[in-house]
Amino acid sequence: MKRWRFGIIGCGGIADFHIKAIHEIEHAKLIAVSSRSSGRAAAVGEREGCAWTEDYKELLAREDIDIVSVTTSSGSHYAVGRDVLLAGKHLVIEKPMAMNDAEAAELTAIAEAGGLLLSVISQRRFEPQHQLLKQLVEQDALGSLLFAEVSVPYYRTQDYYDSAAWRGTIREDGGSLMNQGIHSIDLLLWLIGRPVSVYGKIATQTHQMEAEDLGVAIVNFDNGAFGTIMASTSIKPGFPAGLNLYGDKGTIKILGTDITYWSVEGLEEPTLQQTGTSGGVSDPLSIQHTCHRLQIDDILDALEKNREPLVTGKDGYTSLLLVRKIYESSKLGMELWLD
Repeated sequence: MKRWRFGIIGCGGIADFHIKAIHEIEHAKLIAVSSRSSGRAAAVGEREGCAWTEDYKELLAREDIDIVSVTTSSGSHYAVGRDVLLAGKHLVIEKPMAMNDAEAAELTAIAEAGGLLLSVISQRRFEPQHQLLKQLVEQDALGSLLFAEVSVPYYRTQDYYDSAAWRGTIREDGGSLMNQGIHSIDLLLWLIGRPVSVYGKIATQTHQMEAEDLGVAIVNFDNGAFGTIMASTSIKPGFPAGLNLYGDKGTIKILGTDITYWSVEGLEEPTLQQTGTSGGVSDPLSIQHTCHRLQIDDILDALEKNREPLVTGKDGYTSLLLVRKIYESSKLGMELWLD
């Protein structure tokens, strides 16, 4: 297999998950990093033994980079990601891929037109319990899907939102749905299918910030199933994300990485090897890099085999569109249909 050469734009805490993942993949190599802070870029570059720059366009001009991971703040994902694609590099971008669906659609279109891979980090798909659940759904082991619940009862202090001017803003960060809840929203759509309508409510209850710290929604899917979403950063002391899936042949409930209820006709509950990835309930960096590695490994395999990765740009677009529709529904006080 070809050794794929990476650049990373953004040297904050999330970048470390990508760096550790790249180091553990034999056919991947970190070539250069970039940060607006020359001190941070230099520190990471010297620590990792790679090139560094404070101007990410210098990184994009390098011919020895094939793929770029964008790990900057959420509000910059679209602009930086667009430059990556226009430079002819494959793009791995942290969630959310943009702050509105028009920007997300543009990134997807540019990637398709340029024959480039675009994948949005949605590493929770790679956790064993979610892989198993997807397999069961595809095998019709739960029968017709009736109802699904996802919940993200997290906690963030006011100091967390005060730590950077962009945190908690609508333009640069988003709230509990866009930032914390979008992983569970991605899982919901991956498992159930295409959403057709949504009714949502959002509120800012316990923090001084612009965006929401509580969001709830009811979703209708084209296969007739219903779903509910709850995401918050106000629930003390913070609890693991939950996912409950109900079919006419059985029910599975998951809390964090643990299967807490299993009732599947003809199948005993398996023993899963845990990845230690559950976390982030009160500290966004309290997770492991294992599933980032699994996703990046899938991305490289997709490039080698000329197939789509498990998580595509279109997947990122659909999750983002649903969040935006929840915001709009809450503002208008009515159910909205998705295009």
